[in-house]
Amino acid sequence: MIHMALTITTLAERPEFAASLFEMDHTWQEFMLQDPIADLFYPLATTTHAGHVLVADDDAEPGRLVARACMTPFHSEGAELPDDGWDGVIRSGWLARERGTRPDAVSALEITVRRDLQGTGLSGRMLAAMRECAARLGYGELVAPVRPTMKHLEPHTPMAEYAFRTRADGLPHDAWLRVHVRAGGKIVKVAPRSMVVAGTPAEWRRWTGLPFDRSGPVEVPGALSPVHCDVEQDHAVYVEPNVWVSHPLT
Repeated sequence: MIHMALTITTLAERPEFAASLFEMDHTWQEFMLQDPIADLFYPLATTTHAGHVLVADDDAEPGRLVARACMTPFHSEGAELPDDGWDGVIRSGWLARERGTRPDAVSALEITVRRDLQGTGLSGRMLAAMRECAARLGYGELVAPVRPTMKHLEPHTPMAEYAFRTRADGLPHDAWLRVHVRAGGKIVKVAPRSMVVAGTPAEWRRWTGLPFDRSGPVEVPGALSPVHCDVEQDHAVYVEPNVWVSHPLT
């Protein structure tokens, strides 16, 4: 683990990062950028939601992003965390804003670390900063539809089995889930349809470089579950499960 002296603030405090927020070199697969629900948050990330977006730069190289983290306020009314996870909180947050309803909850959406700094412990530091920011904003809990780091290596394993798998020391088998639990988070449940990406086989060929020329499940590198392809009906759909983690802040 590399120790870096970071400056972590909200984007509202450092608006000069707005222009380069999404230009940082990252490891997101192209198909992950095709969820239409994301359009209800990301075009507003640098304006409406700037107070819920964190940016980090290295004090030795100020002005160049090393990581970002995004949260969204949403309206829960104390209900159980939704099965539609990531999509659900983005949609709920957008509807609350459109209807003039005051949000009563906040959810993490992503922590992205610059590609050359993956594995240096920055994700955990951004998670800690996210918890602190949510507490400053007055929330008593930060929830997160977590995308387990290594689940893509077992696309056919049910998330309900994978999410609750533990090591001998009782901590989660998955490294990213371990970071959340060590930070004070608690695994609550699976969000079985957290993100849905639908396209034609031609679009999926463009996004992945795979043939998508046969009907049936297709294993896509980086996907947490197989993509369901129907050549005859000319569509392919990816339904990603995530894991709801609750971080009490009080």
